[in-house]
Amino acid sequence: MAEHGTDEPSSSTESPDGEGRDSGDRLLLHQRLAVRELIDTEASYLHMLQLCASDIRSRLQQLPQGDLDVLFSNIDDVIEVNSKFLHDLQETASREDEQVHSIGNLFLEFQEELERVYKVYCASYDQALLLVETYRKEPELQREIQGIIEAAVPQAGPSGLSFLLVIPLQRITKYPLLLQKILENTDPDASAYPVLQRAASALQDVNANINEYKRRKEVASKYTRVGQLTLRERLARINTHTLSKKTTRLSQLLKQEAGLVPRTEDKEFDYLEERLHWVSLCVTETKNNVAVYLANLEAFLRFRPQESELDIPGGPVVQYCTLMGDLQLQAFPDFKQRLEGLVWQPLCSLAKALSGPQNLVKKRLDKLLDFERVEEKLSEVGSVTYEEQEARHTYQALNSLLVAELPQLNQLAMRWLGQILHTFVDLQRDLAKQVLQRAEGSLAQLPHHHLSEPAFRKLVEDVLGQTGHQLRSFQENFEKVLPPPTVQPLLPGAERQVQALLSRYGPEKLYQVTSNISGAGTLDLTLLRGQIVALLQNKDTKGNSSRWLVDTGGHRGYVPAGKLELYRVIPDQEEVKEQVQPPKDSHHLTPEPSPAPVPSVPTVTQKSWTQFISGLEPKPGPVPLPKPLKVKLTGANAI
Repeated sequence: MAEHGTDEPSSSTESPDGEGRDSGDRLLLHQRLAVRELIDTEASYLHMLQLCASDIRSRLQQLPQGDLDVLFSNIDDVIEVNSKFLHDLQETASREDEQVHSIGNLFLEFQEELERVYKVYCASYDQALLLVETYRKEPELQREIQGIIEAAVPQAGPSGLSFLLVIPLQRITKYPLLLQKILENTDPDASAYPVLQRAASALQDVNANINEYKRRKEVASKYTRVGQLTLRERLARINTHTLSKKTTRLSQLLKQEAGLVPRTEDKEFDYLEERLHWVSLCVTETKNNVAVYLANLEAFLRFRPQESELDIPGGPVVQYCTLMGDLQLQAFPDFKQRLEGLVWQPLCSLAKALSGPQNLVKKRLDKLLDFERVEEKLSEVGSVTYEEQEARHTYQALNSLLVAELPQLNQLAMRWLGQILHTFVDLQRDLAKQVLQRAEGSLAQLPHHHLSEPAFRKLVEDVLGQTGHQLRSFQENFEKVLPPPTVQPLLPGAERQVQALLSRYGPEKLYQVTSNISGAGTLDLTLLRGQIVALLQNKDTKGNSSRWLVDTGGHRGYVPAGKLELYRVIPDQEEVKEQVQPPKDSHHLTPEPSPAPVPSVPTVTQKSWTQFISGLEPKPGPVPLPKPLKVKLTGANAI
C-alpha cells in the first residue's frame, strides 16, 4: 500500500511535465516549419526573378529598350541582394541551435539593402502597369508577349506580365508575416525572441518607408507632368479653386516680404538648391558653347577653298588641295558626327534630365507657402481641414524627397558633365592626331621640310613682312581709285531732323539705317531704312558692343550695330555749283579741269605668287621669333 501510495503521486506529477514537453515539441516543430517555409519560398522567389531577368526579358526584344527598363526596373539589383540573402539564410541551417537567432540578425543586417532596392522597384511599378495596359490594346503584340511568358512560366496564366511584375511587391510585404510566424512559435524566454521582435519591427518599418517613398515619387511625378504642360493645357486647368490657391499664396508671400509673418528657413535645402542652380547653369553654358562650336564647324565645312581654281599648276598648292580635300571628305565629317553623338546629344539629355528637378524646386516654393499658412492656422485655431492637412503632407513629402535626392543628383550631374567634357577633349586630341598623320606625307614633299624650326620661323617672318608691305601698298592705291560711297536717300521731311542732329552731335556721330529695324525689347527702337540717327554710346549697359545707343532726334534707344553705317554729309548740288562757277561779272576764262591721274594698282601675277609659294629659300643670320603682322583696314574703305 505504501509503495502504491508513493507511486501514485509520482504518476500525477509526471503528467504536467509530459504535457509541457509535448507543448514545447509542438512549438519547436511549428518553428522549424516556419523557418523551412521562409527558406524554401525564398529560393523559389529568387528562381522566378532570374527567369524574368534572363529568359523572359531577353525574349521580349520586340519591345523598345525604354519599355524594358521601365517594366523590369532594377530587377538585377533585387536579384543581387536576394541572392546574398538566400545564401546567408541557407548557411543558418548549419547552426541548428542558434538558427532562429541567426535569422533575426540576418534580417537586421539586410534591412537597409532590402529597403534600398525594393523602394526603387515599387516606385516604378505603377508606370510598368500603364505599359502593360497599352500592350493589351494591341492584340497581336499582347499574344506574342503572352506566348513568351506562358512558355517560361506556365503558372502565370492569363495575367501574364502583371503576374510577374507584382511578385517582388508581394515578397517584400510577406517578410514581416513570415518573421511573425516564427516569432509566434518561439518561446518568449528564449534568447532569440527579442531579436526576432526587432527584425519583425524593422521589416515593418522597411515596408512603411517604401510606401512613403512611393508616395513622394507619385507627388514628384505629378508636378513634373504639370511642368511639361503646354500653355493651352495650363489655361484649361485654371478654375476658381486654382485662382483661390494662387491668391492665398500671393497674400502669404506679400506678408512675408512685409515682415508680418516669419519665413521658414531651411539651410540644408537652400544649400542644395544653390548647388543645383550652379550645376544647371554650367550645363546650360556648356550646351550653348557646344552649339556655337557646331555652328562654326558647319560653316567651316561649307568653306572649301581647295575647290577654287587658283591657276597655279603643280607645287605645294596641289598638295594642299589634296590634303584639304581628304580632310573635308572624311576627317572633319567624322569628327562632327562623333561630336554630335558623344557630346551634343548627352548634353541635351542632361539638360532635359535637370528640368524635372528644377520644376520640383519651383513647386516646393508654392507648397511651402501653403504649409506656412496651414501651420499658422493650426497654431491659432488648433485644427485644419482635410484638404489643408493634405497640403501639409504634400509639402513634407516633396521637401523630404528633394533633400534626400538632390545631393545624389548634383553629384551625378557633375560627374556626367565631367565625362562629356573629357570626351570633348579626347575628340579634339583624336582629330589633331588624325590630321597630323594625314599631313605627314604632304609635308615631306614641301620644299621647306628640311628647315629647322628657328629657320622656318625666320623665313615666315620675312615673307609675311614682304607680303604685308605689298598689301598696305595695294590698300593705299585701292583707296585712291574707289568710287564715291553710295548714300541712302533721306526720308521725306527728314532734312530738318538731320540738321538738328548735325548741329548737336557733329558729322562724325551721324549714322544711317541700312535696313528696317523692328524693336523687340522695351528700350529697342523701330526705325525705317534710310533714317538718320546720332550715336550716343557704342555698347549697351551690359557691355554688348552689338547694340548701340542712338538718338533719333525725338527718341533714344538701342539698335543693332550691324544695321548702321556712317552717314557722309554731302553738300547740296546748288551749293557745289555756286562754289565751282565763277561770278557772272567775271570775264576771265576758266580752263576746263583736267581729269585726275589714276594711279596704277600693282598687280599680282601668277609668276609672283608661284615665287612666293615655292621659291622661298632660307637666309643666313640670327633667327628672331616672328612678330605678328597687323593689317588694319578701317572706315568705309575696309575690304
